[in-house]
Amino acid sequence: MLMRWQHPPLLAGLLQTLLLPLALWLLLLGSQLDFATLLVPGTLATLGHFVGGFLPPATDALFLKSLAEASATTVAVANLGMALAILIGAPLALLSSRVLLGDSPLLLTLLATPIRALLLVLRGVPELVWALLFVRAVGLGSMAALLALGLAYGGMLGKVYAEILESQPQAPLQALRHAGSGRIAALFYGLLPNALPELVSYTVYRWECAIRASAVMGLVGAGGLGQLMDTSVRMLNGGEVGAILLVFMALVLLTEMVSWIVRRSLA
Repeated sequence: MLMRWQHPPLLAGLLQTLLLPLALWLLLLGSQLDFATLLVPGTLATLGHFVGGFLPPATDALFLKSLAEASATTVAVANLGMALAILIGAPLALLSSRVLLGDSPLLLTLLATPIRALLLVLRGVPELVWALLFVRAVGLGSMAALLALGLAYGGMLGKVYAEILESQPQAPLQALRHAGSGRIAALFYGLLPNALPELVSYTVYRWECAIRASAVMGLVGAGGLGQLMDTSVRMLNGGEVGAILLVFMALVLLTEMVSWIVRRSLA
């Protein structure tokens, strides 16, 4: 008599354990990566010489002035881009969410579906691609980066905001609705207080990402630290690149500190 397998979850786990290394191996073959190249003496010497070129960081007054201006531009673009993203994402999140529209099939079909499609388009195009498009449309400078961040992050915020609102307990909202409250008032008083910590936490996380993204978008001519780095790399000035990288890390550390303070205050 054949023994019947009594543990289907165990069988599924074993299959996944066997298939995962196979999948990773196939991905490694498809990517054509050759990690052995990194261990070749000539490659290591080239990498060492390349990294050594960043030291010491440039400290001349003219460059430091340009670096301070570019840093201020990067932070300003990130903040203004996030403000634009919130102005885009928050209303679209409400207009695409069941918490405001209810379960009306007509509203969900005519309003929520097109808005969700719009959010998909906004977040589906990477911010770097948006920046390239806006550089052609509005020219070089910070405006292209600001618009790129606003659109791309607006789509991300809209989607996540809607999901956060829909995942909250709906009982307070329904209780206010049954008591005669309007839908918007019930949303603000019955749902937002519970959802606010998650909304703020995700917004702060996106702000961290915006700081880094605004710096990177400068590489395509959108201003800020990225554009300054692109110029320094083209001029083969490793000291300037090293100084810019240090400022990058300082900005990331600053955003981490602000994020920690905000999350601690919401805990």
